[in-house]
This record gives sequence, structure tokens and C-alpha cells, in this order.
Amino acid sequence: MPMDEHVPTASLSPIEKSAWSPACARHLLWRAGFGGTPKQVAYLAGLTPEKAVSALLDFDQTTGYPAVQPDDFDDSIMQPPTEDQRKAIQRARRAQDEDALAKVRLQRQQREQEDRKQMSALQRWWLRRLIESPRPMEEKLTLFWHGHFATSYRTIENSYHMFLQNQLFRRHAAGNFGGLLFAIIRDPAMIAYLDNNDSRKEKPNENLARELMELFSLGEGNYAERDIKEGARALTGYSFEHNGFVFRKDRHDEGTKTILGKSGGLDGDGFVKAILAKREAAEFISLKLYRFFVNELPAEGESRRVVIGVVKQLASTLLASRYDLKPMLRRLLLSEHFHDPANRLARIKSPAELVVGMVRSLNTPVRDLGVLNDGLDLMGQSLFYPPSVKGWDGGRSWINTSTFFVRQNVANFLLTGKMPKGYDAQASDERYDFLPLLMEASESTAGAEKNPAALARYLIEFCLGQPMEPEKEKAVAEYLSSFGKIDSTSVSRTLALITATAEYQLC
Repeated sequence: MPMDEHVPTASLSPIEKSAWSPACARHLLWRAGFGGTPKQVAYLAGLTPEKAVSALLDFDQTTGYPAVQPDDFDDSIMQPPTEDQRKAIQRARRAQDEDALAKVRLQRQQREQEDRKQMSALQRWWLRRLIESPRPMEEKLTLFWHGHFATSYRTIENSYHMFLQNQLFRRHAAGNFGGLLFAIIRDPAMIAYLDNNDSRKEKPNENLARELMELFSLGEGNYAERDIKEGARALTGYSFEHNGFVFRKDRHDEGTKTILGKSGGLDGDGFVKAILAKREAAEFISLKLYRFFVNELPAEGESRRVVIGVVKQLASTLLASRYDLKPMLRRLLLSEHFHDPANRLARIKSPAELVVGMVRSLNTPVRDLGVLNDGLDLMGQSLFYPPSVKGWDGGRSWINTSTFFVRQNVANFLLTGKMPKGYDAQASDERYDFLPLLMEASESTAGAEKNPAALARYLIEFCLGQPMEPEKEKAVAEYLSSFGKIDSTSVSRTLALITATAEYQLC
């Protein structure tokens, strides 16, 4: 529905305990994670709002899942040639030794092929973490930063650099935004993506300086072209060697610069400090996080005024904490504004939220991570391949006639194993087990497995977060009844029908 049909409250006061409900818990699980089972919803609903938010936000206190290790992936595939190898290549070129040069090219092609295989493995690895991690908000924020500081493997062609950047986002997930800005200008993947490794005092490259302000921290209109040019000078010499950052002093412009009103012999850190000194930086990232966790900024009307006011309050909290993110996120997720009806079931699930959320909330088999990653690609969100430095547009751009069809197919695949052509090879061994979903149901749905109408109503309200129109609910119940019995086949196919609706695309 249009946002202005219901203007949300402007209050960032904590939601009252008396207003806390399973619906609030479900909303929190979807927004701060990827949904949850009925048991998880009931658990959070039984806590105070403060403890429920802490259960997700204070993820550093949650253990029980393997930590990421530097050697999880091969760091040497795209290792640059040694000095001896460089000299050998130079000798071959001077001697026009085509056989030697052909061998070098073949070895390079073999390494690139191996790296592409590792990139596919990295996609599957992260998707599994998204699905399995007991720290869903950590992975949700890692996904947010991946879309915010968007870097694509397609451009940098180094899988280990993408792995390192993914780890950077995970370490800073709910940490300090300033610390993340200082780190991103030293990140090999970002440096390569925006060509800063070629930036030197004689010819500064402006790409990183421009995007650092326009897309990562301030937004258009809050800096001048002169700030970009001066910022590019500050970032000269910021490069990398193999998998680590290096500062090439001989390439750095040590002259006086003026950036955003700050003057001196500024380097990259001085540039970032000048950015963080601007209130606009706090407002920019607060709005970006608001759009990710709450809702879009309305185009006009009273709702727009309310949201802008809320974002300004969040920015004040961020500034008061010197850019530590947790206080601001805690205030947001606890707030009456976050839980306002206008902000529930108001966001279109991203492809990752759809896929991961189905497994985490409905307990479907994971089936084939490769197929799921292909589905993410077809739905417009291939992990590690954002379309541009702007990241994914999100919102309504996720849905069109093509992607909606893929969404239905992916949901059907998870529930039944059915693919556009045939079935997954393991489908008969990995049948969807619906019983845990019913066993975790509330007492009010006891016996629902023997009552198609009651079971249909329960499945609808759990999947959609709200009832269906009576005629639609009746049609779902009749479809479930048509199987003659309640079993894995009838429930999985009924869920496939429910998850194919437009309403299921919202969270």
C-alpha cells in the first residue's frame, strides 16, 4: 500500500513491553536476520524487547559456528610472478622466444581458470554461512556492506581479494563506520576495482576519491569537484602487493591539500577524517541503513517528513557514539517507529533474503548450493558480482515478470526439489519434512495437521505474516484438501503455492 495511507510514528522511544508480540518478533527476525522458525519467533516473543534485540545485535557473544580462517581459501592462485620469473619473461620477450611466452600465457590462463573455480566455491561458502550461521545479523550486515562498498569479481578477477574483503565487512559488521572507511581505502579489492593502484602524484586517479564521497559516505551535493581532485591527491600511493596493502611513498603527493574545509599535507587518513567531521556523513549512512532495515524514503508527504526526522535522530546517535554503529542500530531496532504497522511487510525481499529466509524459516532442505547461486544470479543478486560500484538498487527493481517467475521456481525447488526441467537428483532422499514446523506451532494450532482449513490458515499467516483474503485462503485450503491427506507432498506443494504469491515477496 502507498506509504502515506498510514503515516508512521516519529517516535524512536523503545517499544513498550505490553506492545511486544510474536508479530514484532517475526518482524525483527526478518529485518535483522533472514526470518526464523515458529520456535525462534516464540522464543524472541517471550523475551523483553531489549533482550530480543540483543539476542541478534550482540552476535559477538554467540558461539557454536566455525570462525572464518585465512586459509579457508587458497591465497596463492593469483600470486604475482617473482623477480626471477619477471626477468625470465623479459629475456624471452627480448629473444622473441614464442615457445617460452606461450608457456607463460598458458600458465596464466590455468591460474585464471582455477581462480574462477575458487570464486564459485566462495559463493557457495558464503551462501552456506548465510543459511547456517547462528549469528544472522552479522551475515545480514556483511551483505549490507557488500552492497554499500560494492566490488565485483568480474572486474578484479582475484577470488582471494574478494574473500579478504568479505572478511573485512564481517569484522566491521556492527563496529565503527569510521574504522571501516579507514580500512576500505586499504582494501586490495577496492583499490583494484577503482584503479587506485595506478594513482601517483604525477597523475592522480580520481575514481576512489569520488566514490568514497559520492557513494560511500556523503552523497551528491555534499562535496565539490575540487574536493575530489584534492582527495585523489591524498590517496596517491595507496596500493597493494599480492594480498596486502602497501603505501608507496615515492608515488604519494605530500603537498598541501584542502578537502571539505580541512587543510594540510593530508593523506588517505586525513581525507577520511575530513569526511567524518561532516554531519552529512552520519546522515548519509544512517539513511542507507534505514532503507536496508526499515523502509524506503517516501517520495513526498508527511511520511517523508517523519522519516527524515527519524534519520536525523539516528545520525545524532551515531555522532554521539563517534560512529560506533551498535548504539544507533539498537535504538532503531527497539523503536516504536521500526515496529510501526507502516513499516511491517513493507520491504521487497532481496533474492538473498528470499532464498536464505525460506531455508531458515521453513526448514527446507538446502539441496544444491550451486543451483541456488544460479537462482540468485537470475533474480539479480549474484553474490560477489554487484552490477556496478553503486551496488544493487533494491526495492521494486528486484521484481519484474522474469525475476518473479524465477522466485517462484526457486521456492518450488527448495520445497519439492522440482527444477524447470526434471527434479534435483537428491529430491527423493531430501523430502521436505513439515512436521517440525507444526510441532513448533502454538497451542492454538494443535491438531492442524488433521484439519486442512486450520492448517492452511496457520501456514498462510506464518509465511505471510498476515491473513489472506477469505476467498484466497479458502482456495489454499481446498488445494490442500485435494490431496486427500496431510503429508510431505501435500504440505510442500501447498507451501509452494503460498510462497508463489506477491505477498510472500514482502518482509
